Amino acid sequence: MQAAAPTPLSPQEPVLRVENLRKDYGSVQAVKGISFHVCPGEIVGLLGVNGAGKTTTISMILGVLKPTAGSIHIGSVDLLRHRSRALASTNFAAVYAPLPGNLTVYQNLRVFALLYGVRDFPARIQAVLDIFDLHKFRNTKCGLLSSGEQTRAGLAKAMLNRPRVLLLDEPTASIDPASARGIRSTIRAFVQRTQTGVLWASHNMYEVEEVCSRVMFLSQGEIILEGDPRSLPAQYGKTTLEDLFISVAREPLDLGALQS
Repeated sequence: MQAAAPTPLSPQEPVLRVENLRKDYGSVQAVKGISFHVCPGEIVGLLGVNGAGKTTTISMILGVLKPTAGSIHIGSVDLLRHRSRALASTNFAAVYAPLPGNLTVYQNLRVFALLYGVRDFPARIQAVLDIFDLHKFRNTKCGLLSSGEQTRAGLAKAMLNRPRVLLLDEPTASIDPASARGIRSTIRAFVQRTQTGVLWASHNMYEVEEVCSRVMFLSQGEIILEGDPRSLPAQYGKTTLEDLFISVAREPLDLGALQS
């Protein structure tokens, strides 16, 4: 059975809109009523230390976790009410979620193309193989690829269905700087060409400054800072985004001290 066709989105409206999103595990609030949006062609960084709530937030947007409260819209489609329609316009990549290693690159892409109901999928597979320079690995099992090659294969999968919302969780972690630079360049070109909206979770502040037009700092399940990654540090008396990240990690709720 094919996935539901993506619902056309107006270029004026956000491709992702999150409102008052909350996730509780018993008495523990992992995400505390956060709200944000991502516009077409925008790459938004989601920053925070381990345990801040980044992966929980992404998992709720992917429909893997059910929110305790709040709403998620992909364009005008309510994820909680129309999950298949919403997720038809969404995709995801992370180095900790590699493609099945016992299948070749082409076999993996074919399986996911069928799952997403991609029309004319042979041509689309050829296109993403071109984008990520994977033709020579098309018949190689994914488990035999290097870390960088596996990352490129995972991103090829993530772009198969031409997503309007792309969720990236540490997409270049554990790969060499040259490969990471090429991957960032490829993602930026894809976003510019397709006007996909990207939510990019990362601990790599250099990467975030290079690719993101806006960042959000998540601390203890709350968004406590938001702005342009190139100008935000100076607003809090810091020289670099990394300095600001470290300060927020040490004193996550003492914003007054950061500004002093």
